[in-house]
Amino acid sequence: MDAVSGNGHAMAVTAPSKALWAAEVPRAAWMAATWWRHRAALAAAPRGDGRPVLLLPGLFNSDRSNAVMRRFLTRLGYRAEGWGLGRNLGAKTVGAEGEALIARVAAMAAAAGPVTLIGVSLGGIMARLVAHQRPDLVREVITVSSPFAGSGRATNVWRAFEWVTGERLDDPAVLARSARIAGALPVPTTAIWSRSDGLVAGSICHDAACRAIEVRSSHLGVQMKPEVLLAIAGVMGDDRVN
Repeated sequence: MDAVSGNGHAMAVTAPSKALWAAEVPRAAWMAATWWRHRAALAAAPRGDGRPVLLLPGLFNSDRSNAVMRRFLTRLGYRAEGWGLGRNLGAKTVGAEGEALIARVAAMAAAAGPVTLIGVSLGGIMARLVAHQRPDLVREVITVSSPFAGSGRATNVWRAFEWVTGERLDDPAVLARSARIAGALPVPTTAIWSRSDGLVAGSICHDAACRAIEVRSSHLGVQMKPEVLLAIAGVMGDDRVN
């Protein structure tokens, strides 16, 4: 999905600059080193209502990558769980149509009701797939730096994606699945994104069909950034009130 210029012509979205890419590790390290400054704000986040929440990791990551987010949401009062499927290797892990992930969500929903899905990067894309396939199991979807709304080539990790997952972005089956994932969801949807992301173009991490919340963040470690955690707590708090 391409952006549109003022004269109506489509503009190809490109991957983030080499400068942003090179700054990813230093920015993530600085965020981690200064995280303690935000403890008071995090402690004051809206309380949870006990709903089930499933956290989906990014490419090649496991539940360990979402440990900070899980602890934060658990302390607020949510029933936050990791997906329990090991490293995210794309379809190798969840199935071509998300079968293994859907089974996990179905088990949670059977025990505690519709599940809030929070997915980081590729995990967010998978959360959207589940919501399209089984909206009856899903309360809402929150994506964090997930490039669902455009070409995977508008990232600096598309070659890594193809190598890890064994899928090619130009494969007709992958293209068809991506188009379906990008379609408007039948459940409430929020996309948290950053225009200064060094790995994926921020403009393909949100669209007009979802609530979009912009943050200033690197891609690495985005799921631990206090601003992102507070945004998630705010979205879920609003949903509880409404």
